[in-house]
Amino acid sequence: MAEGELRSKAALVTGGARRIGREIALALAAAGADVAITYLESAREARQTAEDIRRMGVRGVALACDVRQERSVRNAVKRVAGEFGGLDVLVNNAAIYETVEFEKITLRRWDDMFAVNARGPFLMSQAALKPLRQRQGRIIHLGSLGGLRPWATHAHYCASKAALTMLTQVMAKALAPEIAVNCVAPGMIDLGDGRDAALLRRVGRKTPMQRNGRAEEVVRAVLFFATAPLFVTGQVLAVDGGLGLE
Repeated sequence: MAEGELRSKAALVTGGARRIGREIALALAAAGADVAITYLESAREARQTAEDIRRMGVRGVALACDVRQERSVRNAVKRVAGEFGGLDVLVNNAAIYETVEFEKITLRRWDDMFAVNARGPFLMSQAALKPLRQRQGRIIHLGSLGGLRPWATHAHYCASKAALTMLTQVMAKALAPEIAVNCVAPGMIDLGDGRDAALLRRVGRKTPMQRNGRAEEVVRAVLFFATAPLFVTGQVLAVDGGLGLE
């Protein structure tokens, strides 16, 4: 992607304070976009990320927002559109993940997973429709290979991401021709934080590319959809090194 390709554009990344969300926000800023991020509990990290965005010579804003709550979502979108004068790119990144055996999934766990992973992107997208339509914008969901393949110890997570996959396709039809809607579905991504080392080694060995993914590879897929022609819509791009083929 050419430097400055998103110059004068405005982007909003949910859950952008840390991990892949932070990397997405910084990459959008490096491409020239003004970037707002939302956070729920990571206030310190959110402030740092917003500061790092501003150091790139663009505007950066960190907003507290609970993507499960309609009022919180609408207030956040209104502030971003007001501050930046509009909105061009919405990245629905905020999500939760956990490993739980099927028989141990409680109703609360199930509902919490869907509230963040499926209802959150729905609410955020719905709230952002007006400013996105005005600019022929893009919506990019962060899905998962788990939304395309069944993982036995992640029933609630997989089901919520499968819902997001279908939401992507429905929205692409419903919001055309003004808005393009796509989804990036990462496989096993090594964020270099030392978590799940044994699992990462095991999955890396059975991945055709013989390794796990890196955050920057997910980021580049997001940037592709952020800058692709509006004619590219309704697509789910797996960033998984071929793991989904196994």
